Amino acid sequence: MPLTFTLDPPVSPELREGILSLWADVSNAGGAVGFLPPVTPEEIRPELVRQLVAMVEGRSRLVVGTDQRGRPMATAFLTLNTHRLMRHWLWVYTVMVHPSLQGQGAGRELMAAVADAARGAEGIRGLRLTCRGGTGADRFYAACGYKEVGRVPDAIKVAEDDYRDDITMWLPLD
Repeated sequence: MPLTFTLDPPVSPELREGILSLWADVSNAGGAVGFLPPVTPEEIRPELVRQLVAMVEGRSRLVVGTDQRGRPMATAFLTLNTHRLMRHWLWVYTVMVHPSLQGQGAGRELMAAVADAARGAEGIRGLRLTCRGGTGADRFYAACGYKEVGRVPDAIKVAEDDYRDDITMWLPLD
């Protein structure tokens, strides 16, 4: 299914609800996007509202991939740094691809759209993201050109006696 990627789309009620649904679907399929299953869109809503407020304030940007019907099937947030010495790179947060599209190249397309969006921002030289160890996400990001630059062992607790590494990845845009 081909996706159309858009940077900073108008946030309509349909887009907002679609992102909530996507986020819940990804989380409930085991995706490492800030929640553990089972989770409902209503439980995710406060986090999406925080992201949308950051967008309105100019601190964050949204890359969304929509299907032919206009439903969000992939997203990532690009977040600006406020530290004066780190304004030359962006954080990438909440990278999601609908579970039905896994293994079909949509994730690589999303990451290419994210890099293109960052290259279009003045003065941006790199992208930084973190991912949860034990999910294979670090291998996926490496295949997209990111390099592992740091790892904090057992920094993420996903269940009693189940701790995962917090892995930092970097993509230079030069």
